[in-house]
Amino acid sequence: MTVPWADWSAWHLSLDLGPVHVATTGRGVFLFWLTVSALVLAGVGVTIARRAELRRRWVTWALIAPVVGLPIWLGPLPTAALAALLAVQAVREYAALAALPRRDRRVLAVLGVAFPLVALLAPGYLSLTPLVALACALVPLLDGDTSGGFRRASLGAFGVIWLCWSLAHLVVLWHDAYLVCFAAAAADVAAWCGGQGLRGMRWARRPLSPLSPNKTVGGVVGALAGAALILAAAGHLNVGWVLAIGAGGVAGDLLESMVKRQAGVKDAGAWLPGFGGLLDRVDSLLIALPLAAVLTW
Repeated sequence: MTVPWADWSAWHLSLDLGPVHVATTGRGVFLFWLTVSALVLAGVGVTIARRAELRRRWVTWALIAPVVGLPIWLGPLPTAALAALLAVQAVREYAALAALPRRDRRVLAVLGVAFPLVALLAPGYLSLTPLVALACALVPLLDGDTSGGFRRASLGAFGVIWLCWSLAHLVVLWHDAYLVCFAAAAADVAAWCGGQGLRGMRWARRPLSPLSPNKTVGGVVGALAGAALILAAAGHLNVGWVLAIGAGGVAGDLLESMVKRQAGVKDAGAWLPGFGGLLDRVDSLLIALPLAAVLTW
């Protein structure tokens, strides 16, 4: 789908920051202004709502946007570094939730760095991911763990695919990575709005799973609408991407809820104000990113 403003060469940005001068054009500039506009509009809504929780979330969003956006804008190598950093922190939180031994955590952390590098230098080798996941059984095998070895092998294999492989798709999708991240964030907000705004309708109140009663059919409708709106604004609207970001994001949220329920905790961490841990923020991307990559092949 093309839109009137999709002549990306017409979008310019020029900034003078003391000794640093930034001058650029293209879709990245459009996405920058789209992000700024969304933050301003959200800020107005948060101010009107006067809810401390929403205010904390808005501040976190405002800080996250450049942390994610700048490395992606700078190129594939910084994007790979970003993916590796995200994967290592995600592994830390996941390993704590799953109560994995130190050796297993170290293996997953190393793979969290290795996968983005492979995606950058030799993306064809990502097809070996199932073998790498199976190889996680070697850790408890070498430890001779007869009581919890199968559990460790299973959780290790799941972590490889869910975290390391999924986040490496920031590199695979590099040109569209920020758009996917931004659309997934917008879909998260739209899911909440859909769940709240449509709760007067019986069908919309129906929970998707007992794992998270607040995730409803109305939320899915909102997520799909939010994803479609952002993708349409960016001139990238198609059914596959709407499903990947809208429905995939909700599925990722539910999947993390299952992991947290098993661990008996509400949040994966406590260092991101208004959200919890990194996993609580990127859970939707862990399904949306690989789905978006598959649907662009």
